[in-house]
Amino acid sequence: MNHDEVWRTIDAERLSMADLFDDLSEAEWQTPSLCAGWRVRDVAAHLTLAHTGLLAGTVALVRARGGPNRMIRDSAVRQARLPVERYPVALRGMVGSRRTAPFLTPFEPLVDVLVHGQDIAVPLGRTRPMPTAAAATAATRFWPRGWPWYAERKLRGLRLVATDVSWTVGEGRLVEGPMAALLLLVTGRAAALPMLSGPGVPELAARLPSYGGSHDVRQRPAR
Repeated sequence: MNHDEVWRTIDAERLSMADLFDDLSEAEWQTPSLCAGWRVRDVAAHLTLAHTGLLAGTVALVRARGGPNRMIRDSAVRQARLPVERYPVALRGMVGSRRTAPFLTPFEPLVDVLVHGQDIAVPLGRTRPMPTAAAATAATRFWPRGWPWYAERKLRGLRLVATDVSWTVGEGRLVEGPMAALLLLVTGRAAALPMLSGPGVPELAARLPSYGGSHDVRQRPAR
């Protein structure tokens, strides 16, 4: 996908996510997400911070004493204090913009909206289809990268193969499934396991408990 296609996907995902937010009950807002220690409300709040500017980001990093995980956690916690009615408004207000947080490419907000959309929808029992081409683009981008997921290192010895698009990475025992599940896998979501098959799945299941998802699941948001 080129940058225009990536941004069109981000816009569409933000709009559909805003529609989902409009439909959530109070109990659903408080439901634990796929991100350990994060409620649906915390993840939603995090998504509305995609346009954080350099000054605000620097201040938040200083407040977090230079720790990016803590900065992301603390920023989401502060944003989660806002009325939930503001979250869909914020997401719709981003549509058409090509702005990112400092030093990020369009691929970071793409993976955020795709993966965090599942972090919210799956525990609520809501179906949220993921665009296959966008999922492949996001997984390809982040497979070889380090922080925050270190997927290539942590999934060494496994070969991931998509069953619905031409996409494969890694070497070793086969793990296969739909592209959406593989994107959840490379971002550390154990919720991908029921959608995967192959001789590498038992080993994968043993690895996932220590292979955290999200940006900062090792840090539990304060309430």
